[in-house]
Amino acid sequence: MFNFSFEPTKKTSVFQDNRLWDLLIIGGGPAGLNAALYAKRKGLAVGLLTKEIGGQLHNTSDVDNYLGLKLLKGEELSAQFLEHVNGLDVPIYKDVFVKSISSTLPNFEIELSTGERLKTKTVLITTGGAPRKLQIPGEMEYANIGVSYCTTCDAPFFKGKDVIVSGGGNSAAEAVLDLAVYASSITVVHRSQWRADDILLKKLKQVPHLTIHLETQILEVIGKEQMTAIRVLDKQTGLERLIPAQGMFVEIGSIPNSHVVKDLVLLNDRQEIIVDDTQKTSLAGLFAAGDVTNQPFKQIIISAAQGASAALSISHYLTHTYKGE
Repeated sequence: MFNFSFEPTKKTSVFQDNRLWDLLIIGGGPAGLNAALYAKRKGLAVGLLTKEIGGQLHNTSDVDNYLGLKLLKGEELSAQFLEHVNGLDVPIYKDVFVKSISSTLPNFEIELSTGERLKTKTVLITTGGAPRKLQIPGEMEYANIGVSYCTTCDAPFFKGKDVIVSGGGNSAAEAVLDLAVYASSITVVHRSQWRADDILLKKLKQVPHLTIHLETQILEVIGKEQMTAIRVLDKQTGLERLIPAQGMFVEIGSIPNSHVVKDLVLLNDRQEIIVDDTQKTSLAGLFAAGDVTNQPFKQIIISAAQGASAALSISHYLTHTYKGE
């Protein structure tokens, strides 16, 4: 009697077969997922590399401004995006991040955190960004239960409530205007002086329920089950006090995740990737979409649309401009 023993056959990932991809997308948020969908429908050999699916959607409590989809949790919307992309069998390499990208004209080589190296004709960066934090006690504890980083997303949820706006630039001034039709009262707190454009500051004078505290530093977010107040320091008097509020919008900018291409493409002074209206960067074959770019409106639907535009632009580039094999 013979006793045969076989080792189980290991399935090789498509990311380990040394192929030359048409397109590799870096980032699994709305821009990356929609780009993957459009690229696949265009017949491209496309793969997606990401640390996690959803990106900043996982930092969004409720989404009620995505056309056709009413009041979803950020994670629910992410799951719907992923289900659509999975239906097209787009290869996705999760739990991985990109260490470096090198240009080997006309192609690119991507080094992963796993040590693997992938070759591709084009690259799309959709790595998004992260809201700047105040880095104070209570901020993370009350995130999404009082503390928000997106006025456009969350303003309607604060109807009839007293809210704080933290910041002194254009985004803070615009946040006040967004909140004006919802909030019962708005208090701007900023550690120095206004840096917003004069045209916005003039509009703020028309907001009747607005209080402004400049030269005031926020020290702590206070609450119980939800945020109830902030503790601040008046830098001119040296006195501390509490400002009651049911919500706070932190509007002090965002940090784009552009470090992986900072030596390859042009960035602006905010470290955003500069793109044209077809999502091209300054380096042929390398494209970018979503919040990592210099487009001014950081919204889910805009990022998704830019992902679609990028995929169509990449398809056109590969057909008409690419000079490889």
